[in-house]
Amino acid sequence: MKIIEIKTLGLSEVKVVRFERFLDDRGYFTEPFRRSDFDNNVDMGFLKNVQFLQCNESFSKKNVMRGLHFQWNPCMGKLVRLVYGRMFDFALDIRKDSPNFGKIVGYELKSSLDQNYGEWIWVPVGFAHGVCFLEDSLIEYFCSSEYSPGCEASILPISGDIDWSLCDTSVKSTFDKMSKNIILSEKDKQGLSLSAWRDDDRSSYFVC
Repeated sequence: MKIIEIKTLGLSEVKVVRFERFLDDRGYFTEPFRRSDFDNNVDMGFLKNVQFLQCNESFSKKNVMRGLHFQWNPCMGKLVRLVYGRMFDFALDIRKDSPNFGKIVGYELKSSLDQNYGEWIWVPVGFAHGVCFLEDSLIEYFCSSEYSPGCEASILPISGDIDWSLCDTSVKSTFDKMSKNIILSEKDKQGLSLSAWRDDDRSSYFVC
């Protein structure tokens, strides 16, 4: 795996890891993940002591929104990559004692067969995670814990009390245009507002 860039988003705990694809006239080859390269890169300290215990794959149609999800007992961080398609990835700080509580960042991921890189986005524990698809897309994500039924909740992505001040303006503008037509599961439609989450006893599971 050849890591070529590591970016920090508006919420400093959320990272983007870009890795190289090797193109030729046959197509391309890449190593999306090699644990030793993560461990030996001095700029990858944010994943120190993180073990990935589960790998998920999800296909979504255009205009689908999944999230904003989070889990406790055990808490779960996610390392997400787009296999093909185009999407926005969102991370919302849900740690009540955080100075950034309630703030969200968004990052656009694109993938095409002639693209000479791929990207991971790291969404750590303490952040609600969501994905919104601008075209039919396939994603893969590694999880730092196994799925725990009954220990999950979500924030409604169109909740009016989310603070978008740190989000990329082009991502926010496009999402606003899509928001009237996004496709949510029945479960996600019942997501909490940010203020309801703040007042929920379970919010004490997430601290800085």
